[in-house]
Amino acid sequence: MVESRRFASFEEFWPYYVAMHSKAATRWVHLVGTLTGLAVGAHGLARGLKHRLVALPLIGYGTAWPAHFLVEGNNPATFGHPVWSLRGDARMIGMMLSGRDAELGAIARAWLAEHGGSADD
Repeated sequence: MVESRRFASFEEFWPYYVAMHSKAATRWVHLVGTLTGLAVGAHGLARGLKHRLVALPLIGYGTAWPAHFLVEGNNPATFGHPVWSLRGDARMIGMMLSGRDAELGAIARAWLAEHGGSADD
């Protein structure tokens, strides 16, 4: 179960986080949800509609979490590690936007191979 894993640092957590997003479809759903939430929130803020800032977590998590259950077949790392997961999301999306999605896939495969192919253990 996700909550049972303990990590001493974000750098130790990072490969696990990426492994929880081993399928490209999961990573892309995260990217689209997060960027859409950011866009709606920023637009609302620019228009003086501060209540639209709630769009970031609602749209971001509202698209990302189902991808874990339906595409990845695991539980979101957020459930056990909310702060590091938010940091991981930012790092993962940054890497994707800079054309490094294949590198994320390699990190995920390496972690899963080393840990018996299951990110939910």
